[in-house]
Amino acid sequence: MRVSSPALLLLLAGLVLTGCAKNVDTRVAGDDDAAIDSASARLEELNARAQQDDLTCADTCDVATRTCGVAEELCSLVDRHPDRDDLPPRCAQGREQCSSAKDGCSRCGG
Repeated sequence: MRVSSPALLLLLAGLVLTGCAKNVDTRVAGDDDAAIDSASARLEELNARAQQDDLTCADTCDVATRTCGVAEELCSLVDRHPDRDDLPPRCAQGREQCSSAKDGCSRCGG
């Protein structure tokens, strides 16, 4: 039985493409930087919302809960990069904002 040249090339190409699977780390510093920037922006938005005078207690406590969730998300991203000195202050700031938001909820009676 004679194998035609195009069929052999297709078989060889298929083996090369499927036989060379590599483990690639999908975490890229740029992606984490974008996620950190996004979380920081969300914290700024939540802080602006918390400063509004027309919030009910339920709204204040909802903002506090959301703030703390975003702050912890931010800190988990920061923890991935222990070699970077510029990131821990962002985590600390997020946690301080969480604490302040929780205090606002507590003062409100939530």
